Amino acid sequence: MISVVSNCWALFLGMGLIMLGNGLQGTLLGLRASIEGFGTTSTGLVMSGYFIGLIIGCLIVPKMVSRVGHIRIFGALASLASTAILVQAIFIDPWTWGLMRIITGFSYAGLYIVAESWLNEFSDNKSRGKLLSLYMLVSLGGMAGGQLLLNIAAPTGMELFILVSIMVSLAVIPILVSATKAPKFEATENISILQLYRVSPLGVFGMFITGITMGSVFGMGAVYATYIDMSVQEVSFFMGSLIVGGFIFQYPLGWLSDLIGRRVIIIDCCIGGAIISGFAMNFDGNIIMVYVVAATVGGMVMPLYSLCGAHTNDYLTPTQMVAASGTLVLVNAAGATVGAPLTAFAMAKFGPKAFYGLIALMLVTVAVFALWRMTRRSAINAEDRGDFVVMATTPFSASLTPDVKMVEITAAAKADTEEVVNSFDELLEELASPEWGENKENGGPDKT
Repeated sequence: MISVVSNCWALFLGMGLIMLGNGLQGTLLGLRASIEGFGTTSTGLVMSGYFIGLIIGCLIVPKMVSRVGHIRIFGALASLASTAILVQAIFIDPWTWGLMRIITGFSYAGLYIVAESWLNEFSDNKSRGKLLSLYMLVSLGGMAGGQLLLNIAAPTGMELFILVSIMVSLAVIPILVSATKAPKFEATENISILQLYRVSPLGVFGMFITGITMGSVFGMGAVYATYIDMSVQEVSFFMGSLIVGGFIFQYPLGWLSDLIGRRVIIIDCCIGGAIISGFAMNFDGNIIMVYVVAATVGGMVMPLYSLCGAHTNDYLTPTQMVAASGTLVLVNAAGATVGAPLTAFAMAKFGPKAFYGLIALMLVTVAVFALWRMTRRSAINAEDRGDFVVMATTPFSASLTPDVKMVEITAAAKADTEEVVNSFDELLEELASPEWGENKENGGPDKT
C-alpha cells in the first residue's frame, strides 16, 4: 500500500492544488457577484454554468481522451481552466462569467476523468478502496482549504483570481512530469436514465434532488452569507463548515447504511437535515452556532450522493455499476444545474431565508419518496449489499471502488459474450439438423 501511495504522490499533489483552486473560485465568484450587484437571479444562472459544463465534459471528454491521449488532454484542459478564471477577473459581466463557468466545468470534468483513470491504473484490488478514500480526503480537504484562501486578499481585486490560475497551472507540473505512461482507457457506455430508474427509483430520484441541494449550497452559499451581512472571513468559514461537515459525516453514515440499510439512513439524513435547515431559516444566534448549523446541514446533504449511489449499486452487477455511474453523475449534475437558479429565484422572492428553506423542502421530498418506495419493495438483504464507499461525482468513480474489480468486469463481459456465441452455435446446429427440415415440411414451427 505504501509503495502504491508513493507512486501516486504527484497525482494527489496535483489534484490537491486543483481542488484548492476550485474551492476558492466558487466562493469567490459568488461573493464578487454580490459585490458587483449582479442580482440574485443572474448570480444563480451564472453559478449554474459550472454544472452545465460538467455535463458536457462528462459526455465529450472521454471521446477526446480516447482519440488524443491523457497527457495532451490534461494539459490542454488545465490551461483552459487557468485562462477562464483570468478572463473573469478582467471582464466583470454576467454573460462573460456564465460562459467562463461553462468552460470551467467542462475543464474540471476532464481533469477529474484523467486523474481518476491514472489512479485506477496505479491501484490494484487490495489498495483501490484505500486510495479512493485518500483521493476523497484530498479532494474535500482541498475544497475546504480553498475557502480559507479567501482571507489572504480582498475579493474586489484581481489577486485571488490570479491565485486560482496559478494553482491550476502548477497542478499540471507534478502530474505530467511524474506520469511515465498513459493508463489504459476505454470510454464507458451509459445506460439510459429510464432504465436505471426502473432498477432503482430512489437512487435516481434521490441523486437528482441531491444535485439540486448541492447546486444550492455551492452555487448560492456565499451569496446567502453575504446577504445576511457576513464578513469575507465569516463567509469563508461558513462555506468551509458546510464542506467539513459533509466530510465528517460521510463515513459514519456509510457504516450505518451497511449495518441497517440504505433507505433508512437516507430517510434519517433527509428528515434530520430538513429539521436543522428549517431551524436555520430563522436562527439568529452567535456566529459559532451559525458554523455548527452549517456543518450539520452539510453533514446531512453531502453524504446523500454516496448513499444514493450505494443504494443503486446494491441492485447492479459489477459490469452494470460502471455503466450506471456515468448516468448517476449526469442526473446529479442536471439537478445541480437547476439548484442554483432555483435557489436564486426563491431568495429573490422570499429573502435570504429561502436558502435553507429550499434545502429543507428538497430533503423532505426525498424522505417522502423513500418512505413510499418502502411500501413498494422490501429492503435488500444485508448479505447482498456491497460495502459503502465515498463516491466521487465523476463517471469513473464506480471503477475505483473495491466492490468493482476490473477482473470481474472483464470476466462478466466475457461470460456474456460466450453465452451469446454458444446460443448462436446451438441455433445453427439445430437449423442444420435433418429433424428441423422434416418439421418444416410437415408444417412445424418456423425457426428462422
